[in-house]
Amino acid sequence: MVLRWWAVVGIIFSMIVRDIAFIAIGVIMIIVGIIGCIVPAMPGTPLCWGALMLGYFVQWTNIAIPALVIFGVLTVTVEVLNSFVPGIFSKKSGGSKAGSRGAMFGVMLGVFTGNVVGILLGPFLGALVGELIHDKSNFKTALKSAWFSFLGFLTGSGLRLMVSCAIVIYYISSFFHK
Repeated sequence: MVLRWWAVVGIIFSMIVRDIAFIAIGVIMIIVGIIGCIVPAMPGTPLCWGALMLGYFVQWTNIAIPALVIFGVLTVTVEVLNSFVPGIFSKKSGGSKAGSRGAMFGVMLGVFTGNVVGILLGPFLGALVGELIHDKSNFKTALKSAWFSFLGFLTGSGLRLMVSCAIVIYYISSFFHK
């Protein structure tokens, strides 16, 4: 079977179109992923890792399998830690489950405000209200628990953001180190 020149051009063109589509989808995943590191209930770090996985299949990148595995393990670790860190911080301050639930509810309400202030103040105010509903007599403990819940939220989001930024830096640099 003889391969015609136009067939070769068609194959190369389809590979270029696929690569451009993968890069475009990867960039969208990275943007949404970085936003998802701050906004709760969005898989920010896994989206960034998924963009890295897509980048592996692009001809113009040099993404190594060990890097995919390492970033995959970091992604899972950070996501698991993000689930427990706010609760650990809240328990260290003497807070109750009502404070932790209030913080989660406050985060969700903060997201609906559509601004960073709402997202940052939501967990604090939610934990404060949750603790006050649980024990109305002790405002000082409620305030302390709310503060630690807020610190837990910032710590979890910060960890997710650091891993996601490392993934993004590796993804971008893979285009220049062929």
